[in-house]
Amino acid sequence: MKKILITGGSGLVGSRLTELLLASGNYEVMHLSRSGGHIPGVTVYEWDVEAGEMEEEAIQKADCVIHLAGTGIMEKAWIDSQKEKIMESRTLSTALLVEKLTVLDHHVKTYIGASAIGYYGIEESDKTTLKHEEDAAGSDFLAQVCVEWEKEHAKIPSNLRSSIIRIGIVLSDKGGALVEMAKPVKAWAGAALGDGNQVVSWIHIDDLCRIFIKAIEDEKMQGTFNAVAPNPVTNAELTRIIANSLDKPLFLPNVPEPAMYLLLGQQAESVLRSIKASEDKIVKAGFEFDFVDAQKAVDDFYK
Repeated sequence: MKKILITGGSGLVGSRLTELLLASGNYEVMHLSRSGGHIPGVTVYEWDVEAGEMEEEAIQKADCVIHLAGTGIMEKAWIDSQKEKIMESRTLSTALLVEKLTVLDHHVKTYIGASAIGYYGIEESDKTTLKHEEDAAGSDFLAQVCVEWEKEHAKIPSNLRSSIIRIGIVLSDKGGALVEMAKPVKAWAGAALGDGNQVVSWIHIDDLCRIFIKAIEDEKMQGTFNAVAPNPVTNAELTRIIANSLDKPLFLPNVPEPAMYLLLGQQAESVLRSIKASEDKIVKAGFEFDFVDAQKAVDDFYK
């Protein structure tokens, strides 16, 4: 069985990916973790990114490395120190992996790095353009985080097959955007944000994990791929979809932009602006989505 080493394995995506890999019976799963610990069926190794150290056996035993680790974007307010933490948790961890994959004797054949569609930058909802993998990066903070992260991914030794997965808005009932949007809806306080027309390029977490599994298995899959479902929706549409799934009414007016900035500061950019990413490349690579309709995707969690 292939041995898959995952960083960020206890996070939203990593934990579900681990479940699916183990359930298939085709893989052994290892995690690189800051704190170690015990996860059933998983061998957990420790690493200290700031110190530039890791249990090297993790690399030496792996056939494939999947790098998901990074400080949560919405975890804390974007003061300068938190921005630095968001950036360095990604760039320094990748640099450490690159170093170990360069100097150690190992048999890793495949490297899969995470990024985000935030790479393309945020746009006004009335000026949203469809973004493809070859399009230029944006200039806002999250775009620059993705740019610097992908620069580090690109330093992976050239004898490894390498893919970068630019992740859209992940729908899951275990955390992330869907859970946060559902909270006010459940409390009868749901409302669209800003003008509500900002595009949400979403993906069901199981489809996202299946893209990572395809990247493990498909030796032709190399380069950068958007991981988004074929039919994006607006913030207002997704809010209505969640309300429909939860059988809750929506009667409040949209939350105005100034209120969002007052509540979230600069982080409000990430929910008030549009990113519309194309799924064409991953579809042409042979991937078939199980969830192409946002209502069905949300119903999968709440019905």
